[in-house]
Amino acid sequence: MSDRLAVSAQYLLPKQALTTIAGSFAGAQAGELTTRVIRWFVKRYRVDLSEAADPDPASYKTFNDFFTRALRADARPLANADFLCPVDGAISQFGRIEGEQIFQAKGHQYSTTALVGGDAQLAAGFADGAFATLYLSPRDYHRIHMPVDGRLKRMIHVPGELFSVNPATARGVPGLFARNERVVCVFEGEFGSFILVLVGATIVGSMATVWHGRVNPPRSGKIRDWPYDGQKILLTKGEEMGRFLLGSTVVMLFPKDLLSFNPAWAPGGTVRLGERMACSAVSTSH
Repeated sequence: MSDRLAVSAQYLLPKQALTTIAGSFAGAQAGELTTRVIRWFVKRYRVDLSEAADPDPASYKTFNDFFTRALRADARPLANADFLCPVDGAISQFGRIEGEQIFQAKGHQYSTTALVGGDAQLAAGFADGAFATLYLSPRDYHRIHMPVDGRLKRMIHVPGELFSVNPATARGVPGLFARNERVVCVFEGEFGSFILVLVGATIVGSMATVWHGRVNPPRSGKIRDWPYDGQKILLTKGEEMGRFLLGSTVVMLFPKDLLSFNPAWAPGGTVRLGERMACSAVSTSH
């Protein structure tokens, strides 16, 4: 199927209804049916369960339990680096933010203001900064970890569409990551502020963070904003910060002159949690 046909079909699909149905099944304890679906999924997407803390498909009570499975403690050693890759996945795009424009795919850009839900003041702190967009495929580990130590300052749930976020859709839907439902997490880190955005997609039943639990549903249709200035929510580099209940994409924003990306990175390349993502632009230790 061509990119154009695949994308056009998505405009017609009842994406919210499909996501609700999928989310209901994924959270249900359906016994042998759940186990059969998990075994089919493992085979269909070539999931490597040998890396899982629990490799037995029959041990998971729900599909969500399987999908958000933990890894073995030794499965993802952390590199000696200023900034770590926060997920298993593939590099969609990364590089410099041009003013406030983020490169999505050939012919498509979107603004930092749109991505964070319309807060121009928040977005201004990332003008001419850096971004990285990482895609999690169905076979990947679906917990998100911290790229660097950070203190949580704010979380914003931005309602939106539920297009697929696969590479074909990224090439075909303008402003995709600023149109889909997303959870914007704002941190202050050792080297400066940064943002982690968890982007929803078709069939993504919900997104959750370790400090809040499940963020969606509910889907009220309105932006929801949680300030955390008065709380000391500290997360260390490599620590879990959230998870997707069915997969999606993470977009990271960093201020100008904060970091320099791993020279081995390239769009389309495979990345793993804990590998070196970047070094601080003011650090010479790595």
